[in-house]
Amino acid sequence: MEDKQKILLTEITKEGILRIVMNDPNSKNALSEIMINSLIEKIHEASLDNTIRVIVLAANGNVFSSGHDLKEITAARSMEKGGEDYFSGLFELCSSLMELIINSPRPIIAEVSGVATAAGCQLVSSCDLAISSESSKFATPGVNLGLFCSTPMVALSRVVKNKHAMEMLLTGDFIDANKAKEIGLINNYFNEKDLTDKVMELANKIASKSTMTVSMGKKAFYAQKELDLSKAYELTSKVMVENLLKDDAVEGINAFFEKRPPEWKN
Repeated sequence: MEDKQKILLTEITKEGILRIVMNDPNSKNALSEIMINSLIEKIHEASLDNTIRVIVLAANGNVFSSGHDLKEITAARSMEKGGEDYFSGLFELCSSLMELIINSPRPIIAEVSGVATAAGCQLVSSCDLAISSESSKFATPGVNLGLFCSTPMVALSRVVKNKHAMEMLLTGDFIDANKAKEIGLINNYFNEKDLTDKVMELANKIASKSTMTVSMGKKAFYAQKELDLSKAYELTSKVMVENLLKDDAVEGINAFFEKRPPEWKN
């Protein structure tokens, strides 16, 4: 494993899966400035690397991420204007990370072992897929501190129904893995000892597909969600035409008829 200032650990498998492990358990893997910047740097690099097919985002310790570093936030209050400029920069930086996850051509899977709260829950919500341990818990508890989880709300409200999102945001209560799966926050959950194996099994399945096709499909998925029905079909019809003209679509269809595994050119 490569040591990224000890705050991130990374490993690339022979199948092209990049595992990024947040490694700051003493701070509950808080999304400090250095943590956010390190994640942005690593995901950006992976997005430009054609040998990377899938990204898995995991964490060491019993907290996946506790969200923003409240010690950093409290210290910033001594700055000019009560830290207003610092706070603006911090949330802009964090928003950039969440947008990068969505805009990355690589599918990103959250491997959640333990607790994910506030911006940590936002991070889970932003990933394309999320798998947790059966003991994991999730919350947007800002309301309990007089600080509504407004930025986490953006990601949360885009993956779960409004009333479920509002219940989490208004009460600040934890939900368990079963509830998180029920409302669509995560895809599935497993016994802690099986978690990584199950995540890597899923990652390997996705990595076996055409990287070009997956990247094109991910981009189209998020783009069409923001459009009305007619515009969504107009966009995706163009994407289908573009996709059909690619070498991998020709290869995939030929392989189907010839009853053989496809050989992707990506």
